[in-house]
Amino acid sequence: MAFPIPSHLPRKKDTRDVSTQILTKISETTLKDLNAKSASDWVSELDNTLRITKKRIHDRISSDLPEFQRQYDTAVSVQERLRSLSDNVDVLEESITDPQNAPEPLQRSEVMADLKRRCTALGNRTAEQLVQAYNRSITISTSEVIVRPTVQVPQSALTFPLTAILASMTPSALATHISTLRRDILAHCVDYVLKQPIAISEANSSDISGPAEHKITLYPAPPGETDLIARLDDLTIIMTFLNDYLLPHFPAAERKSLALSLSTPLRTAILNQLLLPHLPSSLSKLPDYLLFAERAVQVEDQIVVKMLGDATGERSIKAWVDNIGLHYERKRRAEILDRARAIFVSPDDEGRSFRVEVTLDLEERSPSIPAEEKVQTANGTTHDGKTNGNGHHEAISEEAESAWDFEEETTVRSEESSGNGWGFDDDAEPDVTPQPHAGSSDGPAPNQPPTAEGTVAAENTDDAWGWNDDTSPTAAEDEAVEDPWDDPWDEKPSEPEPTVSSPITAPKPAKGLQKFPKSTPSTPAIPPQSSPSQAQARSLQSPPPTRSLAQQTLLPMQAKPTQVTESYVVSGRTKDLLQLLEDVLHEGTELVSSGVLKPTVAMSPGNLLMQAAPMALELFRALVPIANATLLQQSPKEPMRFANDCRFVGEELVRIVSRLTGPKAATQDKLQEGVESLRVLADSWFEDAIAKEERLIDKLLDGARGFIDTTHQERYDECESAINEVLQRIRRVVPEWKAVLAKSRYYDALGALVETAISRVLGDILALEDITEVESHRLSELCRILNALEGLFVEDPEQPSFVVSYVPSWLKFSYLSELLEASIADISYLFEEGALVDFEIDELVKLVRALFADTPLRASTISRLLQGHPVRGS
Repeated sequence: MAFPIPSHLPRKKDTRDVSTQILTKISETTLKDLNAKSASDWVSELDNTLRITKKRIHDRISSDLPEFQRQYDTAVSVQERLRSLSDNVDVLEESITDPQNAPEPLQRSEVMADLKRRCTALGNRTAEQLVQAYNRSITISTSEVIVRPTVQVPQSALTFPLTAILASMTPSALATHISTLRRDILAHCVDYVLKQPIAISEANSSDISGPAEHKITLYPAPPGETDLIARLDDLTIIMTFLNDYLLPHFPAAERKSLALSLSTPLRTAILNQLLLPHLPSSLSKLPDYLLFAERAVQVEDQIVVKMLGDATGERSIKAWVDNIGLHYERKRRAEILDRARAIFVSPDDEGRSFRVEVTLDLEERSPSIPAEEKVQTANGTTHDGKTNGNGHHEAISEEAESAWDFEEETTVRSEESSGNGWGFDDDAEPDVTPQPHAGSSDGPAPNQPPTAEGTVAAENTDDAWGWNDDTSPTAAEDEAVEDPWDDPWDEKPSEPEPTVSSPITAPKPAKGLQKFPKSTPSTPAIPPQSSPSQAQARSLQSPPPTRSLAQQTLLPMQAKPTQVTESYVVSGRTKDLLQLLEDVLHEGTELVSSGVLKPTVAMSPGNLLMQAAPMALELFRALVPIANATLLQQSPKEPMRFANDCRFVGEELVRIVSRLTGPKAATQDKLQEGVESLRVLADSWFEDAIAKEERLIDKLLDGARGFIDTTHQERYDECESAINEVLQRIRRVVPEWKAVLAKSRYYDALGALVETAISRVLGDILALEDITEVESHRLSELCRILNALEGLFVEDPEQPSFVVSYVPSWLKFSYLSELLEASIADISYLFEEGALVDFEIDELVKLVRALFADTPLRASTISRLLQGHPVRGS
C-alpha cells in the first residue's frame, strides 16, 4: 500500500503535456482574440512537439538498440506463455468439473463406476421425491382443486414448503410440470365449468403449524339449469382461488409465463363455449343475452387483465360484444340461408305442385279490328284501311295475330274465277277427282273450301279454346279425355253479339292443277288470348307470309271477351320460398322497431338480416338447377316447370317490392334486381328447353341427308324414317309441355318446334338442284307426313286450326307439297294470283329449274318470276 503524502508538504509543480497546454490556451482565448493566426500557431506548435517527441524516442532506442531488442523479445515471449497458461487452466478446470471427462484409467476403475451408480440413484430418488411432493401439493380434477402450501416427507416428520419444492426442480422438469398443470387447469377448471352448470364449495383446513390445504369441490348441477351468468361467476371463483393459493408458489418467471399462457385460451373458451353457442336465434331472447354478454366483458377485465396480468390490450371478448348486433344478424342470416338451401336441394314433391291463374288483357294483347275498317276485295283495293306492298291487307295491331290477319277468316273468290275453272290450259291434263288430304284427321281437310256453316263456325273462334263450353257444349266435348286445361279455363265470358256471314262461292279448280285444292290450308282460328312468343319474334325478323287471294277473308264483327284467365303449374317449393322472404322482411322490421340493438358506424340494425331475402333468391337461382340437374336434363317437362317457378316467383316478388316501406325499403334495390334476374332466367329456361328440342329435331332430320336420291327405295325409307321420328318426338313432347305450361306459352313452344321441323325440310328440298318426276312425288309424300302436326293446333273439331298463328312457314310448307306435283301453268297461275308470296323469288326460280326441263315455257316462266311478285293497286 502506498504511503500517503502529508498535506503540509509542498507539491510538485504540475507538468502538463503539450496538448493540454495548447487546449488550455484555446479555452482561455476569447472570441475577440480568436483569429486565423492564433489557430495556425497552435497547429504549428502541435506539429513541432510531435516531431520533437518522435526524435527523442528514436534517439533513445538508437542509443541502446540491443537492450531494446532484448526487452521486446522478452515481452513477446511472456505474452505467448500467458496465453498458453490460460488455455491449460481452462482445460484443467473442465477436466476437474466435468464428470464425463475423467482420465481413462479412472473411468475404468470400480470406484468411479460405483460413484456414478450412487450419483445416478441419488438424483433419481431426489427427482422422484420432488414429483411425489409436487403431486401431493397440487391436485386438479373435475371434482376438486386442492393446493397444500407444505408437504410432509414420507416416513419422516420433516415438512417442505411448496415454494422450495418447485425451486428445487430442474428447469426441464419444472417446465414439464407447468405444461401439464396448464392443460389440467384449462380442461378441468375452465372448459368443464363453462360447458355445464356446477355448484362450488370452498374450504380451508389448518393445523398447529399453519394452513394445511386449500380446497374447492365441484358438484354437477341439475342439467336443466342454463344460467350463463352463473357459469361466469363459477369461473371467476375458481380462477381467483388459483391466483391466490397456487400461482404465488411458483418462481417469478414461471409464474408470469403460466399466467400469460392461460389468457388467450381463457378468452377463446368464453367465446367458443358461451357467447357463440348461446347466441339466440329469436328476438325475444336477445335482451337477456345482452346482459350476459356485458358480464362476460367484466369477467375478461377481472380475470384476464387484472389477475393474469395480460396488458397487451387485446380485449377480444369486448371487441366481439361491441359488434354483437352484427353477429346476431349474421347468425340469423346463415340459419335462414340454411333453411332456404334445404328447401332447394330436397326433391320436389309432385303432390305439392299447384296451378297459378293469370289474367290476360285481350285488348292489349290482340286488339280487334274496328268494325268500320274494310277488308281488301278481290281486286286488291281497300277502304279505310292499309295496303301492303303486295296488295294485301295489314291490320293496325302490332301483335303477330293481327299483323297476319288470319283470325276468323272465310275464303273469298272473285266471281270472275267461276265458270271454266281458272280459264287456261284446259286441255293440258284431264280432270282428276281430288283425294282426301293426308294427315287431316285432326281437323278440317285443307283442300275443302269452307261452306256457309263453316264460316259461322270459323267466326266463333272463342269456342275453339273452350271458353264458351258452358253455353253450347257438344257431345264430343262431353266425352273428351280429361285435360290439364279443362278447369282453369272454364270461364263464362259475355255472350258474343250475333254475326251475319255472307254467302261464299266455292272456286272451281283449273283443269291443269288437279291437286291444287289439296294445298289450300284450312282457315286459321287464333285463340284470343294468344300472344307472340319468342319463337314468333324470331320468325318475324323476316316479313310474315301474306295470304293469297285464296285465303283472303271477311272479318266477322262480333263482341269478344276483354279478359281471359289461363293457368300454369308451379312447384311447391316456390310457396316455401315466398313465405321465407315474407318472414325475413317481417323479422327485420321487428328487430329495427324493438330498439334492442343500437346502430353502429358499419351497419344499421336489421340491414344485414334482411339481406337474407335477396340472397335466398340467389340460392334459388343457383341451387335448383344444380340439385335437379339430372331431372332437368332428362325430362322435357321439368325445365318448363322451373321456368314457370321463376316466372311465378318474379311476379310475386313484384308484389312484395311494391309494398316495401320503412326499414324494408333497404332491400328494394336488391329485390328488384332479383325480379329482373328471375325474368331473364324464366325466359332463358323456356327458350333453352325449346332450343334443346329444336337441336334434337335437327339431329333427327340429319338422317334424311338433304332428301337426295329419293328415287332409291332405301334412301326414301331413310327420309321417311327421319320425318316420322320428328313427328313422334314432337308428339311425345306435347303432353309434357301441355301439362305444365299456360296455353299461350304452350302454343308458342309448340309452334317453335313445328317451325323448326318444316323450315329444315323446306330448306333442304328447296336446295335440291334437280328433282325428277319420281322424286317430286316422293318428296310431296314426305312433306304431307308433317301435315299431321296441324291437328295439334285444333281444340274444337268444329273449328279450323290456328296453326298459321304460331308456325309462320306453315302456308309456305303447305304449298311446297303441291308445287312439287304442279305443272308450270299451275305455278304461273298461283304466282300471278299472289298465292306464292311466302316464297322468295330466287326460291321459286330454283324450284322451277329443278322440277322442269329446259324449255321455252320454262324460260318464259322464269323470266316472269324474276320480275317480282305481282303488286295490286288500291
